Amino acid sequence: MPINTLPKHDVKDLGLAAHGRLRIEWAATQMPVLRLIQERFAKEKPLAGVKIAACLHVTTETANLMLAMQAGGADLALCASNPLSTQDDVAAALVSEYGISTFAVKGEDNDTYYRHINAVLSTGPNMTMDDGCDLVSALHRDTTGLIDAVFGGTEETTTGVVRLRSMQENGVLRYPIVAVNEASTKHFFDNRYGTGQSTLDGVIRATNFLIAGSTVVVAGYGWCGRGIAMRARGLGANVVVTEVDPIRALEALMDGYRVMPSVEAAKRADVFITATGDVNVVDRAQLAVMKDGAMLANSGHFNDEINIPALAEMSSGRRMVRDFVEEFRLTDGRRLYLLADGRLVNLSAAEGHPAGVMDMSFANQALSAEFLRQHASELQNQVYVVPTEIDREIARLKLRAMNVEIDELTDEQRKYLASWESGT
Repeated sequence: MPINTLPKHDVKDLGLAAHGRLRIEWAATQMPVLRLIQERFAKEKPLAGVKIAACLHVTTETANLMLAMQAGGADLALCASNPLSTQDDVAAALVSEYGISTFAVKGEDNDTYYRHINAVLSTGPNMTMDDGCDLVSALHRDTTGLIDAVFGGTEETTTGVVRLRSMQENGVLRYPIVAVNEASTKHFFDNRYGTGQSTLDGVIRATNFLIAGSTVVVAGYGWCGRGIAMRARGLGANVVVTEVDPIRALEALMDGYRVMPSVEAAKRADVFITATGDVNVVDRAQLAVMKDGAMLANSGHFNDEINIPALAEMSSGRRMVRDFVEEFRLTDGRRLYLLADGRLVNLSAAEGHPAGVMDMSFANQALSAEFLRQHASELQNQVYVVPTEIDREIARLKLRAMNVEIDELTDEQRKYLASWESGT
């Protein structure tokens, strides 16, 4: 694409675009459901004329979602939902190979991060597509004059859904949002299998640490924590789970993991991974008892789960010893290692979720955007789950793409399940 025709953008280096395109095309080979949606969108143009402001991790998988939305007729502007998750070659390719306005640079500082969000909002969107609710929060807080033009939005992740429901409960949410994260084909698979694999991938790429025989502590046993624990055990780790919810703690125990308070677990940890969506999960009490050489990683959306200011205050010095590995030397001589500045280790130190699982998550995004275009006028200013028929259709398409067939109920079976007369 000629330089003088490029859309507005702020990326690291447009010279990376050719490499980025190759990686985007590779990811597409593993995203058959999204490809089918893109082909239909190209014919039907269900999003024609819709301006979408997207704040997502700028990865190869996200690029394929953007291409599906573009095929559907949408006018797109994209920024990063995390300062460390951008793949610079992908950002470059989106601009120069596909003509999509993109504002994202890996390692951008906080001011740049919000400048990019505001650049995306300045396009005057009709729909938002968010991952963590930073875009929606900024729209409601800083650029309220643009909200009247917005008819709906989608949200990708657990943390964002929590924030949106808080906005709904406080009566400040100004338009309907579909919680893509709540779809079964999202959290059962993306959160568990995607986060499980990619988190361990991020830890290993950053450290080259042998997981087998080590003690890995997983804080939080939601769907993400389940996946991390499962994959760590699969690599030979002794896994300890910490929880505040008694039901989840009981489930972790019955799944075969040791369960104990986080301060006790911290004493044993070789690697301590947080996945709760809360603040200061690793705090002074945990830091004070960790053994020399322990590593700290986070797989929750924000870098609030590890109390980094407290870690700095307890230290006499700090230095980068590897890419994405910062050593903190505590005043008592112990060394603790923080991975990826406490940000999403899977996206910061690795490539994020495999394309095969993001296929379903982003299929939910695309079909939820179509749903909002068709039904937004009927919806209230609240958070909605993905309609069941969309969720099940994505599962059917994914099974078909994997050459898996399943049974269907017979008429007799449907009648039996709908009746109440039959008994013992």
